[in-house]
Amino acid sequence: MSFWKRFIGKKQAPINEPFVNPVTTELHSHLIPAIDDGVHQWEESIEVLRFFSALGYQKVITTPHVMADFYKNGPDTILPWVGKLNDECAKQQIPITLEAAAEYMVDDGFEQKIDAGQILSFGTKKYVLIEMPFEAPAPNLKQILFALRINGYTPVLAHPERYLYYAANVKHYHDLWDAEVLFQLNLGSLVGHYGPLQLKAASYLINNRMVNLVGSDCHGMRHAALVEAALRTPLYEQVCQLPLLNNSL
Repeated sequence: MSFWKRFIGKKQAPINEPFVNPVTTELHSHLIPAIDDGVHQWEESIEVLRFFSALGYQKVITTPHVMADFYKNGPDTILPWVGKLNDECAKQQIPITLEAAAEYMVDDGFEQKIDAGQILSFGTKKYVLIEMPFEAPAPNLKQILFALRINGYTPVLAHPERYLYYAANVKHYHDLWDAEVLFQLNLGSLVGHYGPLQLKAASYLINNRMVNLVGSDCHGMRHAALVEAALRTPLYEQVCQLPLLNNSL
């Protein structure tokens, strides 16, 4: 019986098969209710956090979308939920801690937020999770990277394996890597969730030791079985041999 089937309807479910998750901090999810395309109900946020705890995570840094045209989030819409969700986890005896940052689209409004000091970062090195459009690279990427750095932030590119315009020419990965952009790999890519080309790109990045962080990109319980499946792949075992930053956060 899969972990997912054992988990449904239980407040806490052990993993019976021998498994120890070497990553104890989960980065990149959408668990603040009703502010982006992630979970919509408070109860589901708690359910996902319980699920992550059962998978061995001790901390979750959730990262709601921030987009100028769609999800106009900021500290005022994100941070008030952190205390509420942590209090509920403590009440339900779920041994996990929630923190929050954001996943910023590299768009015209992002630089204004940097200049205004409205950025939610994570970690002691002020990491900032950024994403690009899937159609084409952001034309202002270099400008954004410069703005982040002069303001003391460290840019982290979310799911680089999902951008097919990079995967089609891996030289672009090396250009970004040489420019000291950190890479966060999605767990779903390890099981081909986004497609075979994304799986191939994920394998390339792992084999070339070009992964700094891993994350679920979980948008709700609909991704639970996917996350569990990814944790049990040889590619996950391989990526965990790299000097990942997750557990330092």
